[in-house]
Amino acid sequence: MAEPRDVLILTERDLRELVHLDHAAINVVEKAFAALASGKVVMPPILSMAIPEAHGEVDVKTAFIPGFEGFAIKVSPGFFDNPKLGLPSLNGLMILFSARTGLVEALLMDNGYLTDIRTAAAGAVAAKHLAPQTVDTAAVFGTGVQARLQMKAAHLVRPFRKLIVWGRDRAKTEACAADLAAELGIEVVAEPDGEKAVAESQLVVTTTPAREPILKAEWLHPGLHITAMGSDSPEKNEIEPEALARADLYVADRASQCETLGELRTAIEAGLWGAGQPVELGDIVAGKVEGRMSEDAITMCDLTGTGAQDTAIATFALGVAKAGGKGSKVAL
Repeated sequence: MAEPRDVLILTERDLRELVHLDHAAINVVEKAFAALASGKVVMPPILSMAIPEAHGEVDVKTAFIPGFEGFAIKVSPGFFDNPKLGLPSLNGLMILFSARTGLVEALLMDNGYLTDIRTAAAGAVAAKHLAPQTVDTAAVFGTGVQARLQMKAAHLVRPFRKLIVWGRDRAKTEACAADLAAELGIEVVAEPDGEKAVAESQLVVTTTPAREPILKAEWLHPGLHITAMGSDSPEKNEIEPEALARADLYVADRASQCETLGELRTAIEAGLWGAGQPVELGDIVAGKVEGRMSEDAITMCDLTGTGAQDTAIATFALGVAKAGGKGSKVAL
C-alpha cells in the first residue's frame, strides 16, 4: 500500500494574504516569459468549452516549464447569468502537480485571484520592456478589476505622474479614478474622450470586453506604447486593426493564441497583417529580439494569457505558503 501523503489546500483568503501584486510576482511572471523563449516549455493550446444553455464557458490552461518544481492546470468557468442568482460570474481554481512525480501537491481555490495577479504582472512585464523609459502620463481604458490592477502594476515599473481613466459609464469611471488616486497617490482624472486620453499618454492599457474597437489607429502618436489585454476570445476586439499595421512593433504574448483570440486575429481577417510570425514577448524578455527601438517608436503588446503564467504564479504561491506555514493539509 502506498504511503499516505498530504495535499495542501489554499483558499482565496489564504492566497490574498500570501500573494500580492508586487515586484516578486512580476519577476516570477517575467521568468515564465523568458522560459517561453527557450522553446522548451510544453504549453498546449487553450481548451475552451461553451455551455450556451447556461450562458457559460470554461477555459483550461496549463504549461510545464523546465526548472519549475511543479506545473499547474487552471480551470476558469465563467457563467454570466449567475448575478441573477446572486452568484459571481467568475470563479475557478488551480491544481498544482509535482513536475517530478505527477502527484497533486496543492489545490489553489483562488476564485480567479491568482489569474488577476498574473495578468496584471504580465502587463507590467510588457510595460517594463516596451514602454518609453519616462512615462509622465498613462491611461487605462476600462473600469473593472483589471483596470485597477494593470495600472498598479504598470506604476511599479514606470512610475507615472498622472493617470487618465476612460470608461463608457461615467459613474464607474469616476469611481475607478477615485480608487486609483487613493491607491497610487497621484493625480487621476476621468476622461470621456478616448482620443484625448491617448493623445496625452505615453502608456495606454486597454482592459475591456469590447467587441468593437474602442481605440482608433489614427490616435497613435510617436512615443506611445499600448498593452491590449481585454481580447481573449474570438468575439472580442479593442484595437482598430489598422493600428497593428501602423505600429513600429507589434508583440504577442503567444503568437498562436493572438492569431485566434487576440487583436492580431482582426488584423489578419482585415488583410492588414503581412509581417509573418510576430515577435513574442518572451523573445524580448530573453534578449533575443530588441524591444523599443527608440523613445519615439510606437509599440503594442497583445496579451491573451498563457498557461506558463499560471504555472509560474501557482508555483510561487505554493512556495510562499510553505515558507509561511499557511493552508490546510488533507491526507490522501
